[in-house]
Amino acid sequence: MGKGGALSEGVVKKILLSYAYVAIWIFLSFTVIVYNKFILDKKLYNWPFPISLTMIHMAFCASLAFIIIRVFKLVEPVSMSRDLYLSSVLPIGALYAFSLWLSNSAYIYLSVSFIQMLKALMPVAVYSIGVLFKKEPFKSDTLFNMLSISFGVAVAAYGEAQFNGWGVFLQLGAVAFEATRLVMIQILLTSKGISLNPITSLYYVAPCCFVFLLVPWVFVEYPILKESSSFHFDFLVFGTNSLCAFALNLAVFLLVGKTSALTMNVAGVVKDWLLIAFSWSVIKDTVTPINLFGYGLAFLGVAYYNHSKLQALKAKELQKKAAAADEEAGKLLEEKNAGEGTGNRSDPQD
Repeated sequence: MGKGGALSEGVVKKILLSYAYVAIWIFLSFTVIVYNKFILDKKLYNWPFPISLTMIHMAFCASLAFIIIRVFKLVEPVSMSRDLYLSSVLPIGALYAFSLWLSNSAYIYLSVSFIQMLKALMPVAVYSIGVLFKKEPFKSDTLFNMLSISFGVAVAAYGEAQFNGWGVFLQLGAVAFEATRLVMIQILLTSKGISLNPITSLYYVAPCCFVFLLVPWVFVEYPILKESSSFHFDFLVFGTNSLCAFALNLAVFLLVGKTSALTMNVAGVVKDWLLIAFSWSVIKDTVTPINLFGYGLAFLGVAYYNHSKLQALKAKELQKKAAAADEEAGKLLEEKNAGEGTGNRSDPQD
């Protein structure tokens, strides 16, 4: 009875912790998105400089990661050669920089709700690039699934009241760069047995992002900021915004590490619906029935895709367990045969 009670308490505690991780990630992701929208939107804080904002985030995250690793030595740095850094981390940093730049730029032109609907195309982009780089097998049923998601997003775009072609182009570009980055992480780092947690990831990648963003910033935003004498750097706004961005990176690691990537995908759907509701009720963005119908179709497609991935992972785990059981049985049989062979060779002494 005592053991059963202890086990029940342990299970309840684990479930509550999982919900806590999900809640923390949803809150921080929600906060970063709304905060970025607030800063960049011309009708709100009116600071439409997405490259500058992204560079502030990267500088803050890189500095904090450096202090944690090099000064306080709370996290061990990953051993990495110069060649590996140039061939793997550098291209991933470039893709991440362009993804963040375009994603933040889209908030100037599009509503929060519509951006979340466009992000439903992420599985389509990841699968397409995975097939292109031969990391994903081509399947006709998966292709049909991807087409259904794309159709749903197209319907949502058709019903968008504040449709902006340039904003859609920026967000789709952000999705493409982010999907490529995820595939390249699998190809360049995971295949080489390198695993980066959020702190070491920011330590190596954030400085790359800053440098890659510095070039377009000099030509695009610096001349405008230089002429704008009325602007004064608000440490409270940009400091808390950067701190939220840093905390979000930690929350991603916490959620995936303590639960699973599938849990994060499900939590992402909840976050998207919350953002759509917030965008409609608080920011007063227009959300049409066609918007919701189209996103609903895309959501069903994404849900089916996640379900298929889960089933494939379960099948793979079962195969591994079966193979391990067969190997263990083979070893036991060999030991038994070896023992019997030794017994047969021992002759009785007169």
